Amino acid sequence: MPGIFTLTPNFLHHLLSRLMYRATRCPWRPWKNVLIRLFIRKYKVDMSLAEKTSAHEYETFNDFFTRSLKPGLRPVSGAGNGLTSPVDGNIGAAGTLEDERIVQAKGKYYSLAELVHGDEDHIGYYQNGSFMTLYLSPRDYHRVHIPTDGELAFMAYIPGRLFSVGPAHTHRVDRLFARNERVITTFRSEIGMFSVIFVGAIFVGSVETTWHGQVTPADKREYASWHYEPGISFAQGDEIGRFNMGSTVILLTEPGKINWDAPGKQVIMGQQIAVPG
Repeated sequence: MPGIFTLTPNFLHHLLSRLMYRATRCPWRPWKNVLIRLFIRKYKVDMSLAEKTSAHEYETFNDFFTRSLKPGLRPVSGAGNGLTSPVDGNIGAAGTLEDERIVQAKGKYYSLAELVHGDEDHIGYYQNGSFMTLYLSPRDYHRVHIPTDGELAFMAYIPGRLFSVGPAHTHRVDRLFARNERVITTFRSEIGMFSVIFVGAIFVGSVETTWHGQVTPADKREYASWHYEPGISFAQGDEIGRFNMGSTVILLTEPGKINWDAPGKQVIMGQQIAVPG
């Protein structure tokens, strides 16, 4: 007899992420303390960097996962009209778009149009522009900061899959970043328009921004957008959002505005990654 519904991979990914959402927000002290300690041990999290260093100080596992760092630990380098890293993470790819084509990994590409849900304004901004992909591992700091002074102009929620975004998957899954659920945030600045894109993944059941609060999981899994007039101003290094569990950030800038200048594959928030073009 046919089942009432089909357990598709997409359904299972979202179901598991919803269950993780609930589990990581449970305040029962024995549960959250065990989860936090196991996670610290498994992923070798350096708690000396955290503002609160003990598992007992956090209300829930998610409170720990989105932990703040000690004040002054991530000074912004002052890149002028360049960019500083919005996150602690690893650079998966960086370069110039080939018309609308973006490098995902060696031999794999996806299109700008797919990434921005066909938005013609964004295609116009970033065609032949610059991109950088930053992967946040489970042990990393998971708050996201603005890479230069900017004024928020636009945000969009784009529903999609929840594939893992670890390095093994980016080399195997076609068009991964353009298929996963994501939140686009777009800013005006002295280097023109730029976007910071939060890409969801398996167990990343929630993305928040500082001006909106929780964007995903959304009440309805359908495209939604917001325009901000007047815009909301941020200074370089201000927090703009966070992942509740780890994932990937993609930066997009207009053509000819910056040159990537990262010192290595691993970067920390506030570290210079680009200079004016």
